[in-house]
Amino acid sequence: MSRVSNPVKVLILWVGLALTRAGLIDRHRARRITDLAWPRVVTGIARMSKNAVDVAMVGIAAGSGAIAGVGFAGSYWGLAFAVGGGVAGGTIALVSQSFGADADGELGRAVRSSALLVVVLTLPVTAGLWAFSTGLLDLISNDPEAIELGSRYLRVVSVGVPFAALNLIGSRTLVGADDAYTAMLARAGGAAVNVGINAVLIFGLDMGVVGAAIGTVLSNVVVAATFATGLVFGRAPVVGAFPVTVSPTGRYLDGGMVRQLVSIGLPVMGRNLAWRLADFPLLAIVDVFGQNTAAAYVIARRIWGIMNTPGWGFGLASSSLVGQELGDGDERTAEAYGREIVRFAVAVYAVSAVLIFLFAEPIVLAFVDDPTTSTVPIAVSLVYAACVATVLQGVSKGAAGPLDASGDTRWPFYSQAIGMFAFSIPLAYLGAITSLGLWGLYLAFVAETAVPAVINYHRFATGKWKVISRSYGPQGTPGD
Repeated sequence: MSRVSNPVKVLILWVGLALTRAGLIDRHRARRITDLAWPRVVTGIARMSKNAVDVAMVGIAAGSGAIAGVGFAGSYWGLAFAVGGGVAGGTIALVSQSFGADADGELGRAVRSSALLVVVLTLPVTAGLWAFSTGLLDLISNDPEAIELGSRYLRVVSVGVPFAALNLIGSRTLVGADDAYTAMLARAGGAAVNVGINAVLIFGLDMGVVGAAIGTVLSNVVVAATFATGLVFGRAPVVGAFPVTVSPTGRYLDGGMVRQLVSIGLPVMGRNLAWRLADFPLLAIVDVFGQNTAAAYVIARRIWGIMNTPGWGFGLASSSLVGQELGDGDERTAEAYGREIVRFAVAVYAVSAVLIFLFAEPIVLAFVDDPTTSTVPIAVSLVYAACVATVLQGVSKGAAGPLDASGDTRWPFYSQAIGMFAFSIPLAYLGAITSLGLWGLYLAFVAETAVPAVINYHRFATGKWKVISRSYGPQGTPGD
């Protein structure tokens, strides 16, 4: 399949080649990392832009209350990615090592077991969000308008939770098989479909937050169907050929495979949940500052989500490439990939942070219908803080990749939990109750990335993850 160039790929490759000239990374690995990372970055930009467009559309249509409501509900919707991402963390580790060892049978069992496990785990989440949407919003906010609009959004969007989780399994399967491009086409295409549906439902049919929720559900169904078709038949409409196929009639409940998925994926799920659950006290704290600050925080977090997309690409590229080398028994090359991806990721994050910093105000203005509202300067200042914090994501995500690939997933969980609950939330709370004010929120952004960066890189530097990987490799693949 041909690979087209685009500005994201060109920018990442340019940074990689500059690092190569400086002697910081190997040229061959720079190109291979770029080829695997850029489609995932584009996917992330598309998905996070879709989330940002959701907020912008409902904000223009219904004002700050709708922005806050959708932002509050979005934290619960994020549970789909916490649960699904946990299982998918096990999926990419097992798939990448099986792919590297040419163990097709184990690869198929890993994918089928992942799909079954993620459905079993997410159906109760859907039921809970549907049944208790208003009560869940009450836990975060005292703003009646935000609660009403947010609960209407949450009830509808809950239907899409299992599909969103299955999409993570499909995506990680392809990335683990060294093909992030096809995964990008499927998921970025779904994001584009979502935006189109939203425009019709929100503005054409005046359905407001409910229209945004329906668009999210339908787009996730489309993407799930695309992955299922491609993995079963080897290709899917529009997307094209898939690098691997998985028989739908094989065994799904494979006890050994499920145990490995749980062993690897549970800490990943814990890491994702730590980040998602931390959203709730953070949003409750931000709500104390008032509706305009709450809306500004939601806007800044959406922009922050787009800024963090390089970590998606480099983290998954690291998991896949390191996992493939571990599956082949080449631990030295696996470690070299890990170190160079950290350097590469930091450099790309720095470039993107500078660009966002320079255009922070016009980006924020795209989210509001009144440029004179006090939401704007607050959001801009929060974006500036995010630009400082985001560079450390390169260290955090890049170092977590080898740990995920090897099955050593507990330390990234510890780092995320400590960063959020021991540092980020307390700093935000101090801002709400003392004269620290908005500086508490600025420091919370920085702590959210600085603490995981230190802990993850320390664990990577110990090399213990290489020993752990030997227990998960196909047929006990020996290390070098």
